[in-house]
Amino acid sequence: MTHLLVRWLTLTVAILVSAYLIEGIRVAGFFSALCAAALLGIFNAVLRPVFLILTLPVNILSLGLFTFVINAVLLKMVSGLIRGFDVYGLWPAVVGSLVISLVSGLLSMALRERRPPPSAKRPDESGVVDLKDKGNNRWE
Repeated sequence: MTHLLVRWLTLTVAILVSAYLIEGIRVAGFFSALCAAALLGIFNAVLRPVFLILTLPVNILSLGLFTFVINAVLLKMVSGLIRGFDVYGLWPAVVGSLVISLVSGLLSMALRERRPPPSAKRPDESGVVDLKDKGNNRWE
């Protein structure tokens, strides 16, 4: 649950940064950015895979660059549904989706917890298992 909240807030900050940097994107306030981030997250989880499959031939021919257009369309869709979040035109949407992806990725890397790999042992583990022979090929 905490991971989802952190990702939501990260996307919200990314939207606010894109609105600050790009002339064609306007956010009325933090609550509008929060709602836009929630809806954009849902669209990225549900609609984006469908769009990627439907446009696979074009995406292959463009060497994956058409993905930016898909992200821009999703951003424009969100702007049409959230009051206080406006994207004016396709190019601001394309650049905005690029900025949102970059800022969100950088923030996610900065906030990622440093976990040891699953195979790493804790310092208190010696790695030795002491078994006793009970006879008849039984060990305990």
